Order: sequence, then C-alpha cells, then structure tokens
Amino acid sequence: MRSQLPNLLLASEQYKTVALCDLSLQALELCGTRFGIPKEGLFTDVSAMLASSLPIDLVLVLTADQYHAEHVIACAAAGKHVLIEKPMAQTLAECEAIEAARVKYGVVIFVGYMRRYATALERVKEAIKGKKIRYVRVRDIIGNNQYFTSQAGMHLRYFRDIPASASSDLSSRKLSNLKENLGDKWDSDPRNMHSWSLLGSLASHDLSAMRDLLGMPQKCLCSTRSNEDDGTSSWWWTAIFQYEGFKAYYEMGIDQVAVFDAHIEVYTNDSRVKIQYDTPYVKGLPIKLTIQSQAPNGDFEEKVIRPTYEDTYTLELQELYKVLIEGKEYKTTPLDARNDTILAKMVMDALVD
Repeated sequence: MRSQLPNLLLASEQYKTVALCDLSLQALELCGTRFGIPKEGLFTDVSAMLASSLPIDLVLVLTADQYHAEHVIACAAAGKHVLIEKPMAQTLAECEAIEAARVKYGVVIFVGYMRRYATALERVKEAIKGKKIRYVRVRDIIGNNQYFTSQAGMHLRYFRDIPASASSDLSSRKLSNLKENLGDKWDSDPRNMHSWSLLGSLASHDLSAMRDLLGMPQKCLCSTRSNEDDGTSSWWWTAIFQYEGFKAYYEMGIDQVAVFDAHIEVYTNDSRVKIQYDTPYVKGLPIKLTIQSQAPNGDFEEKVIRPTYEDTYTLELQELYKVLIEGKEYKTTPLDARNDTILAKMVMDALVD
C-alpha cells in the first residue's frame, strides 16, 4: 500500500479508493485515516471485502507473492478487474489458473510491471528499429528501497501485528512453491528459497522489460549467484541469455549504497542506446534515454532524451484507465507475465555455482 495509495490519490480524477484490506489492524487504521477511508471500508479478509455492498470496480492486489493467485482469482470470480503487482504468480500452474479466471469471468487482469510503461522504453525501440543488435547489457544494482522511500514524503511506518497463523501459512506456501518449481533440486542449496524470491521480485522488473524490448531469449547459457552471509543482505546475480545473433548479459544486486542504477543498454554497430531508470518512489525523477553514435564526419555524438517527468506508476495507472474505460489492448497480460516465471526457472536451471 505504501506506493500505490499516494499514486491513486494523485490520480483522483480517474480513481477513488473506497476500501482497504490488510491483516494488520494498525496498518489499516493508519492508512484509513491518512487516505480518508471510512471504517466500513476497512477489512482484514478479502472475501468479506468482495462480499460487501461497496462499489468496487478494480482491486489492486498487493499482498505477499504467495497469495497473488488466490486473491486474483477470488477478485475475478467476484466480477472485479485486477491490477496485480509483480510477480503475478509463483508457479506455472498458478499462471494458467489466473489466465483461465480472466477468460471465464471476462475481467481485466493487468500485471504491474510499471517500468514497461516508461515512455523512454518506446523511444529505445524506435532508436534500434532495423539495426543489427550485437550485445545487450541489463543492469539493476540498487541500494535498499528504504534509502529512497524514507526521502519520498511518505512518512512510512511499519507494523508487525500479524497473526502467527498467517506467518506459518506463508512459510508453508513458500516451501510448497519452491518444491513445485525446482522439483528434486529444491533443497540442493540453502539459498534457493531467497533466490527464487529475488528472481520474482527485483529481477522480474528487469526480465520483463528485457522481454518487452527484445522478446524471449532462446535460453539462459549460465547464471551465478553469491551471498556473503554477513548480515548486509547483499545478493548478487549474473546471467547470460542467448538471443538470435547476440547475447544479453544480466547483472543484479542490492547493496548499502543509496544509488539506483537500473538500465538496459543495446549495442549495435553504429550506436549505443541506453534507458536509465531511477527510483519510482521519488516523484519527478525522469527516466532518460541516451544515444551515443558516430556522426558521418567522424565526430562522436551523444544525445539525451527525457520524454516526460511523469513517473512510471503514474503512467501505468493512466494506461490501466484506458484499458478499463476504453477497452484498449494492453501488454502486461497474464499470458505475458507467465514468461517471467519461465525465465526464472531458466536462470535457476542454468546455475553453475
């Protein structure tokens, strides 16, 4: 809720928040007060919220990843459209169940890959159209999100009044998902649980944007991970993806430096085209496109393009509004999101460490 409620408030001409649902009563009380949600709009149970008489058209599912499929399907069955935060689901079976629910109940299920709605990403496509790609680098090395959210004017507070039974159920679901995804290899390394979680969280931003730009790779040639178990939560991944005619090198990490370095750079024979993302939690930081090339007279040229100062959460909500009101086609569908579960499995299967 920490990121979406302020965005919905800013988009008040298109969206009105009428209900909140969370296991934490303290979080509900705080958010209800801050965002003007009356007590009759506060719920601790999804079924109760969906059964209420409140005029709910769209549900934003922002729960723990292991509950995404269950909650999305419940909302669809109640005739509600859904914006589901990434990752959409934890297993291929869940992906297929979500798509089946979308078809059965005739609702929009929109996956929240907000980086893909950056205007600059479309400019990259224009800049590389017709060019022969030689190499691609996908990079996402960032400091902890709290460095940025603490400076975003959100005045965040954290609560832990969650029932013990909920924590136990979450752990059980994580283990069940891991076994389903990795099969007999699920317990081959104690890092597997966190590895799968990271591939579904931070990495899914990058893998989804990579797919948007380049399509699905043929395979993952190799991948590596490291975890210095020193209490700093520093996790690092590298992977090499094979595309037709070129390779894409992927690197991801979380460190203790307050810098957000997320970009995709495409190398052709005569140009280098890079989209640079900044943290979405601080409003007004533009996503820019840099094009480096050689002029016909031999001069080196560098062009920086900033298509808009609107952040990707805002752009995403604008796009979703057009989908809901105008019936516009959209790209972050359940079938599209299924590919990131496939990619995560590719990366895990290609581990060499």
